[in-house]
Amino acid sequence: MELKRVVVTGMGALTPIGNTVDEYWNSLINGVSGADFITLFDASKFKTRFACEIKGFDPTSFISVKEARKLDRFAQIGLFASDMAVSDAGINKENVDVDRVGVIFASGIGGLTTFQEEVINFAKGDGTPRFNPFFIPKMILDIAAGQISMRHGFRGPNYAVVSACASSTNGIISAFDTIRLGKADIVLTGGSEAVISEAGVGGFNAMKAMSERNDDPKTASRPYDKNRDGFVMGEAAGVLVLEEYEHAIKRGAKIYCEIAGGGATADAYHLTAPHPDGLGAKNVMTAALLDAGMNPSEIDYINTHGTSTPIGDGAEVKAITQVFGEHAYELNISSTKSMTGHCLGAAGVIETIACIKSVIHNIVPPTINHFTSDDSLDPKLNFTFNVAQERTVNAALSNTFGFGGHNACVIVKKYNA
Repeated sequence: MELKRVVVTGMGALTPIGNTVDEYWNSLINGVSGADFITLFDASKFKTRFACEIKGFDPTSFISVKEARKLDRFAQIGLFASDMAVSDAGINKENVDVDRVGVIFASGIGGLTTFQEEVINFAKGDGTPRFNPFFIPKMILDIAAGQISMRHGFRGPNYAVVSACASSTNGIISAFDTIRLGKADIVLTGGSEAVISEAGVGGFNAMKAMSERNDDPKTASRPYDKNRDGFVMGEAAGVLVLEEYEHAIKRGAKIYCEIAGGGATADAYHLTAPHPDGLGAKNVMTAALLDAGMNPSEIDYINTHGTSTPIGDGAEVKAITQVFGEHAYELNISSTKSMTGHCLGAAGVIETIACIKSVIHNIVPPTINHFTSDDSLDPKLNFTFNVAQERTVNAALSNTFGFGGHNACVIVKKYNA
């Protein structure tokens, strides 16, 4: 069976540094930090009092107040990003077969804020079980995929993907496979996450995973800096419209890039820490290159997982040098989490969008907030510190890794008819 080509024909993004794809991209290449003090709840007693929040988002700008109340924030922002992507791709019920259009959408955690609110309300009562009838439909993480399909009337494959912080990258790979195997013509894919809440921040604080640099939030996300002290939580939604190549040509769609390949592996090592030698990361990049039929020398840019944690950053760098050998020193490497924070289950898709824009515009976004070199990291690698760099980017690779040892990697390349 000959596998079909898969291209990207639409994009949508809602991020801490921009509420459209272009706003997001402009902030990336200009090194804008999305971190600031938390406004979504009173964080004054928490160890971490800052995060990368989406700014100026009003769900009632595109859905009714009644509908907004039925959706957790993660589903609201996912729906908003889907509207952008569908509009960008120019697809509607008249020019596509809706039975051949799917939605494979991810979240690492789902409706944590809704769960928190309902349990607190119950605990405050007299023990009588009074729950919102939308409690479960708001909370379950598959509901964003369902809501997107209902909003647009798409009746193809529809499900959610969850693999912690690797979720939306795994979603992209699943959508890619669905199309190249001929099971759909188009798949909306990506993910959303919105857990900047007492439960989310408190839970990650308890794990000692997040930065506590409350005196300087803007520079707290410091991937590859010697003084990095943990990740900064972010929230975001991103959607890609993946489409079978011949189908896209037939309907006259604009084509942004081609999905070249993807890989998924497990560390099988630790609940939250990566393998110290980057074994899982090495294996997943190797698997993605094999799937794409590409040599390591064909990659120009790697958007790393780069969360700003002491152990994680070093393990990924070791993996890169193992996979790419001498070519590692010809690569540009950057962590856009230095600007967006770590958007958990949505990280993969917004970072893949960064890779796509890099391939289109031949610009590599920077790793900002670098102040002190870490001697344990190979000094010959180009981490694209602090300033974006122009270079030819024919192919870019995006890494995402999640608690539980989940690793996912996707490769995008310039479209060539």
